[in-house]
Amino acid sequence: MQMVRPEEALAGRPEPIETAERHFVSGRPLKAPVPEGMEEAMFGMGCFWGAERRFWEVPGVWLTAVGYSGGYTPNPTYEEVCTGRTGHNEVVRVIFDPAEVSFGDLLRLFWESHDPTQGMRQGNDIGTQYRSGIYTFSPSQQAEAEAGREAYAERLAAAGHGPITTEILPAGPFYFAEGYHQQYLAKNPSGYCGLGGTGVACPTGLEA
Repeated sequence: MQMVRPEEALAGRPEPIETAERHFVSGRPLKAPVPEGMEEAMFGMGCFWGAERRFWEVPGVWLTAVGYSGGYTPNPTYEEVCTGRTGHNEVVRVIFDPAEVSFGDLLRLFWESHDPTQGMRQGNDIGTQYRSGIYTFSPSQQAEAEAGREAYAERLAAAGHGPITTEILPAGPFYFAEGYHQQYLAKNPSGYCGLGGTGVACPTGLEA
């Protein structure tokens, strides 16, 4: 339940671990670069199986992938992340077309699809790898995410919820998770999904 200190993090490895080659749903190359005119976003909201499905279903989202970010260990494995000694969060990388879906739309989905007040857990999933996080790729994303957190905190407080614990940080390295984690709920439709929102609607118009 406590973040590992950098000097105590696992050493990791210099080379990436193996992952899938293509997105199981769209068939696009999983490691495709961001196409011209599209943007990148990254979110942590508990177990990444259910979180990824929320985003690949959104019109305008071009590609999703699950992986690890926000910590210290290079190229970690799932087993290492689960020890809590990498500092990494389970995250979803989202490549989207802003002409079809805005970053604000993705933020609204993020806020409403999980409980951002739970600290180092999400439901029954407990540990630092399940913390709520937004990892930004530009100053405008950072500002919009912070404005959204402030506005949504007011709605949550009015509904009797505690303070938001979501971390909002500039994005660091993204390490792809193992192939079997990619698009897990498309491969396993009855698989586990521990996501659950608060039932509180996120206000619209959160642009900074």
